[in-house]
Amino acid sequence: MPRAAALLVFACLTAFAEDKVRLGLFTAMPVKWDLEANWRAFEQTFLRHAAEKPDVVVTPECFLDGYAASAKDWTPEKFAAIAQDEATSPYIAKVRELAEKHKIAILFGYTEKRDGKYYNASLLIDKSGRPAGRYYKTHLQAHDLRFSPGADLPVFDTPWGKTGVLICADRRWPETARVLKLRGARLTLVPSYGMWHIDNEWWMRTRSYENENFLAFAHPNVAFIADPKGQIVAKLQSNMPGMLVADIDLSEATTRKHIEDRRPELYKDIALPQ
Repeated sequence: MPRAAALLVFACLTAFAEDKVRLGLFTAMPVKWDLEANWRAFEQTFLRHAAEKPDVVVTPECFLDGYAASAKDWTPEKFAAIAQDEATSPYIAKVRELAEKHKIAILFGYTEKRDGKYYNASLLIDKSGRPAGRYYKTHLQAHDLRFSPGADLPVFDTPWGKTGVLICADRRWPETARVLKLRGARLTLVPSYGMWHIDNEWWMRTRSYENENFLAFAHPNVAFIADPKGQIVAKLQSNMPGMLVADIDLSEATTRKHIEDRRPELYKDIALPQ
């Protein structure tokens, strides 16, 4: 698609979206394998903050099972027991009930079993309690090869416009965040379980800066939001269950120099297999 046409499409995608969004980024260290304990921690924290009316609440990566894929006592049988079928899971049903009752969208992280495979999943439930999109982690490394990789980088339609999701390691590659931006995302949500040190914060600030959009990072130990200028505009770091609730204005995520002045014809090698 010609550059001018791509920019016109982006403008059209965002023209009728709401700009003001209140994010709720949930932080808590889950217990591996203990679905019920992890659910209670999420539900109790969600209810404490429901009166603040976030538009969307985001959990860390695979929060429901405590990222059991990396457990030292992992077995195929235990893994199968904690994996959720979206259609029949009592916990997904509870997520939908919470979202509908409180009119708050939820991006929920868990291990999903679908068509005989296991996926590192984030399911977006809208404020009416309906599934609005699902994302499967695409970039797997040695510690999570017990999952099957996702095959796409979708963006989801929300009341505040196109929104993308990257799970943990997906954020390491600049191409992933750039694809989401070019597909219209003004906001990228990053549920994570891995690295959360200060270097990671710089990397996420770079992702938001180079794509001129907002990035929200949700981890068991820390949550923060980086704006289109690469600045941290809100942050919560704690070893207790909590939630960072913060407002952002997506009108700041305009398509300016970093997108308009690209030279895609020079970048063809990026798409070539190595």
